[in-house]
Amino acid sequence: MAAHFDLLIRGGTCVLPWGMEQTSVGVRQGRIAALGAGADATAGQVIEAAGLHVLPGLIDPHVHLRDPGDKAVESIPTGTRAAVLGGITAVFDMPNTSPAITDAERLAWKQGYAETNAWCDMGLYVGGTRANIPELASLETGRGVCAIKVFAGSSTGDLMIEDDESLERVMRAGRRPIAYHSEDEYRLQARKPMFKSGDPYSRHMEWRDEEAAFLGTRRLMALARKTGRPAHILHVSTAEELDYLKDYRDIATVEVLVNHLTQMAPDVYDRLKGYGVMNPPIRGQRHYEASWAAVRDGTVDTIGSDHAPHSRAAKERPWPEVAAGLTGVQTLVPVMLDHVNAGRLSLARMVDLMCAGPARVYGVVGKGRLAAGYDADFTLVDMRRTRRIEESWIASPCGWTPFAGMQVTGWPVATIVRGQVVMREDEVLGGPAGRLVAFR
Repeated sequence: MAAHFDLLIRGGTCVLPWGMEQTSVGVRQGRIAALGAGADATAGQVIEAAGLHVLPGLIDPHVHLRDPGDKAVESIPTGTRAAVLGGITAVFDMPNTSPAITDAERLAWKQGYAETNAWCDMGLYVGGTRANIPELASLETGRGVCAIKVFAGSSTGDLMIEDDESLERVMRAGRRPIAYHSEDEYRLQARKPMFKSGDPYSRHMEWRDEEAAFLGTRRLMALARKTGRPAHILHVSTAEELDYLKDYRDIATVEVLVNHLTQMAPDVYDRLKGYGVMNPPIRGQRHYEASWAAVRDGTVDTIGSDHAPHSRAAKERPWPEVAAGLTGVQTLVPVMLDHVNAGRLSLARMVDLMCAGPARVYGVVGKGRLAAGYDADFTLVDMRRTRRIEESWIASPCGWTPFAGMQVTGWPVATIVRGQVVMREDEVLGGPAGRLVAFR
């Protein structure tokens, strides 16, 4: 008797943990039920995927959806809509909202809000502060919580912990990996008087220089080794850090951003002005090349967008008053597919960085690979489709992208979350049905 499925993806080239294989995938009750479904298999819904690559659902582990905050810039409904349009099936959302997600009450609100308003699945970061250190061990095990996030520099108010004593107390409160923004706040503040309002936007990378990042990471690694607490260093941006972190594989994992793999100073500042300003900064060719070398040699564990939208008015202020942060959740997949087509990495390595990597680093349950019993999350891509990224395509209310006008080869054509087709050929389907990601 022929097998029957809820959904059958027929004849695509599947990127499996053990290699690529042209086969059919059967889905029942939101999970992968069969790889290699027979030619006689039937289904309630069939997607003919010949000529397409079927990837496990891609994850963006680093987004700022600004909710609660300014919905005119971004929100969970609009940001997750942007995600599925860009081929992303799950996002992990940062806690530096207004108000910040730092206690059980605010976390509970966000859990409920995400489950009724998100188009894709979500993980939630909780912000570490000096005040909530006694609660962190409990907060990190909350439903849908992917990690504690600590800003060791470059934040405001109580969401920054810059001194070693407090950082050590955070590391001793709990056991799961902590995600860090690593810049040395003392160096940043000491250097700030060297610059003035109206200086060229390229001064951003001079103020937040390599040593600010490298010093922050050295301090964090010393404390991580001392306490035994695993550390995930976000948006590593310097050759020095990438080389140094190779000696800390027992305790540290590494994220690199698509921006640091795609854009380069001084061109990015000459061309984009304030729309090229982010923290840590986009740097010169030496660091760009080091980032790609680290992708190729396995130093890098995850790639994210650090999607951090601001209004156009905030991005057009003079430096350093300009808001730091770039949009990216919707463009992450097309830009990375273009890198694959350019030969900078293989499609299998991209899947490792954007599926298996986040699952491994954060302890995701049931996502990150095409395998029986895993969530039926898929990103279907056309590796031959060439298209120009246009701001008219961007779903975030801020309405801009630093990749506007970039022609890419490789494009997401369908996004499937737990067996539900939520995007097909630029059309978002159904309604928000995202759930919280489960973590070990």
